[in-house]
Amino acid sequence: YNTANAFAALSDEGSVVTWGHRDYGGNSSSVQDHLVAGVRELSATKSAFAALKDTGQVVAWGRATNGGDCRRHELALKEGVKRVFATWGAFAALKDTSGPVLAW
Repeated sequence: YNTANAFAALSDEGSVVTWGHRDYGGNSSSVQDHLVAGVRELSATKSAFAALKDTGQVVAWGRATNGGDCRRHELALKEGVKRVFATWGAFAALKDTSGPVLAW
């Protein structure tokens, strides 16, 4: 997976390793505790990554203005997310097939 200046690798065991420019998601130290296991899917904008965990929790990192900061939806993103979608500058999370959709 990649942003404009960083990469993220998702292992078969569900851990994530990142590298590249820190402002583009290459530094995942702020969420590293969430990336050691249980990640099932990664998504990327031009300068941020989002990880969807097996529990339905979403964590994001990278440039805040492009989706790297999802704290305003922190409670809603703790569980039950089914899918995460990305554009060049934002993420959206679908909780179930009838909504709600959360965007940041």
